Amino acid sequence: MTIIHNLGFPRIGKQRELKFLLEDYWNNKISQPDFFEQAYKIQLENILLQKDLDLIPIGDFSFYDHVLDLSFALNHIPQRTAHIENKLDQYFTIARGQATKSSCCHTQAGSLLKWFDTNYHYIVPELTDHIDFKANANFYINQIKNITNHSDIPVTKLKQVLLSPVSYLHLCKNNSQQEALDFLPELTKSFIQLIEQIKQTGVQYFQIDEPILATDLEKPWQHAIKSTFEQLKQTGVKIIATSYFGKLEDNLDLALSLSADVIHIDALELNEAKQVSERIAKDKILSLGIINGRNIWKKEHDHYLTELNSIRQHLDNRLWLAPSCSLLHVPVALEQELNFDPHIKNKLSFAVEKLQELSTIKNRLNTNEFDLTDQQNSKNTANKNSKTAISTSTSTSTSTSTTTTASTTKNSVQNFNRASSFIKRKDIQKKHLNLPLFPTTTIGSFPQTKQIRTIRQAFKKNTISESEYIEQIHQQIKHCVDIQLEIDLDVLVHGEAERNDMVEYFGEQLNGFVFSQFGWVQSYGSRCVKPPIIYDTVSRKHDITVKWTTYAQSLTDKPVKGMLTGPVTILNWSFVRDDQPISQTCFEIAKAIAQEVLALEQAGIKIIQIDEAALREGLPLRKHKWPEYLDWAVNAFQLTTNSVKDDTQIHTHMCYSDFNDIIEHIARLDADVITIEASRSDLSLFDAFKRFDYPNDIGPGVYDIHSPNLPNQLEIQSLIKQATQTINADQLWINPDCGLKTRNWEEVIPALKTMVSAAKALRKEFKLANLS
Repeated sequence: MTIIHNLGFPRIGKQRELKFLLEDYWNNKISQPDFFEQAYKIQLENILLQKDLDLIPIGDFSFYDHVLDLSFALNHIPQRTAHIENKLDQYFTIARGQATKSSCCHTQAGSLLKWFDTNYHYIVPELTDHIDFKANANFYINQIKNITNHSDIPVTKLKQVLLSPVSYLHLCKNNSQQEALDFLPELTKSFIQLIEQIKQTGVQYFQIDEPILATDLEKPWQHAIKSTFEQLKQTGVKIIATSYFGKLEDNLDLALSLSADVIHIDALELNEAKQVSERIAKDKILSLGIINGRNIWKKEHDHYLTELNSIRQHLDNRLWLAPSCSLLHVPVALEQELNFDPHIKNKLSFAVEKLQELSTIKNRLNTNEFDLTDQQNSKNTANKNSKTAISTSTSTSTSTSTTTTASTTKNSVQNFNRASSFIKRKDIQKKHLNLPLFPTTTIGSFPQTKQIRTIRQAFKKNTISESEYIEQIHQQIKHCVDIQLEIDLDVLVHGEAERNDMVEYFGEQLNGFVFSQFGWVQSYGSRCVKPPIIYDTVSRKHDITVKWTTYAQSLTDKPVKGMLTGPVTILNWSFVRDDQPISQTCFEIAKAIAQEVLALEQAGIKIIQIDEAALREGLPLRKHKWPEYLDWAVNAFQLTTNSVKDDTQIHTHMCYSDFNDIIEHIARLDADVITIEASRSDLSLFDAFKRFDYPNDIGPGVYDIHSPNLPNQLEIQSLIKQATQTINADQLWINPDCGLKTRNWEEVIPALKTMVSAAKALRKEFKLANLS
């Protein structure tokens, strides 16, 4: 009998209950006991949605981040938070930072990085000298007790989820391979103690996640994984060695050799699964991740089942089925969605529905409810009923695909470069814009206040007219511009009051997208996004940002940036059609954004920012696949900019990513100015610029907007002066490290005033230095 299980479930709740609970606690609206009570209610609801599984994951629920949870469970806590006695407050301090009564002092938050090639961010563990690893499983045990005390689900049906010690070390901050692995013996000893403590609850199965098995691994890491599983197996629990986010490839032999009762692999394509099924030891179970945990299209079962059945016949009862990875990356439940066209909704599957799909596949396999002899007909049916052939337009997917493929082929050989070199453009832009040394700006968005959200909702519900909506948004833009003028920023923005989200807003203005009502996905902590769904050919309907940007520009003589989201980011932060290459979809988006860029330029906007925050996260986990991705991704960005005039300054923004290994490709974007995160990483991102002579201008984020901490002027000045050791002063801009939409004005105004004061002080200092 085939067993079905899940690797992880969305934490946030159907209506983002966790997000609002976190914000209430951080704003001192509820007590800590109330926080725990309500949080565990959310966790219980998540578990009950999975009750029909044979094994249910436990420990995947988190108050903020599962990597941070493990850090706490192992007593791997930054020394700078040791003064905080309350464990929950200490936990959130690492996640978000903490201000003190003195505005000049604060506790820095942990660094945020993307979780492999997803849009989820984790808190990066920090390796320092003299770490005292010590197991404390209370957080996980409390989750188990919550379920067994408040439901009829037996503890034997629960499966503890833990990130492997080796993958944990691989994700740590600022350490060489050998330095990280030096910590493994003590870490593993503590990890085993953690398992022993959890084991006392009666949980039998432990899902040990080893996501780095889907990446390129050097020999020391491979040996570490094998050795660690040998030690973990000595605990006597049943171990599920879990890989996801891609094929094993050259780690296949390693995975097969692991001391584990169950080996789970990503099996969205069954060719590798067949190899594993033929080679796996007779005493091991094979778990296949057959449901896509990262996209929202329903699986076509028929053809897949015929291949899957051949594997089942070979393994007999040693076959388990699961999603490919945790369902953290998809929305909770499709049943809430009432506004989808029925033809579209019938093709979609969120977390709850994916588990229903899994149950259906299990039942069909166990009862042989499919025709094993008509494989070719099944294959034809699967092709005909492509997941994304759901367009409500009259165009056929065949003609669309042919046209776009030809266009993409043409793009691959055309010149994507701008007409003139950066050196020439910079000289022209310097005279045209007349900006000072260390020019100041922001990344684009300003606080999304309750009033702004109310205006948007009123317009959406037709309770105010379009003219009333425009007038009220104009008031918000004027308020934003007035504040920036008072602060004395050099380059302004309109504040993005009209935008709900940097990707969703653009998708709403383009053909080929549809939108959910409640399709929220966690990005980090309380931050949730609602990815658009790309289901058809993408094209531009009309001007998207021009009227808002030109209105803001009419209020000041200072330059106002046009703010756009780049094609790669729109692609990577959407649920994308999978019936054509994603590069093809990306070029469609790029052409639409290019038209908007030219419309802004023609309207008199001289600085245009095209954010590519997700460029790095789209990199395949295997390096041999990087060149192809980077080629079309960079070309797509260049396509949006290569027709503008030399005096139009192009900016781009990238956040929370390690650029060291792709810096040459970042340079190939040829943006006049790139802004990047630098505050949380203490300028570690500048390591790339030490070995690579980056030619264009750079704005290192000088303070962390994801923390409530207010920046300190001397710290900003010190950071910029440190940057000048690597980058010429006349290449540097000063800006926050990301958009300000999640902060409030009481935080934003003093923070930006401090930033501008730091820039002005630096100008004086560098002017005097040059005079001397």
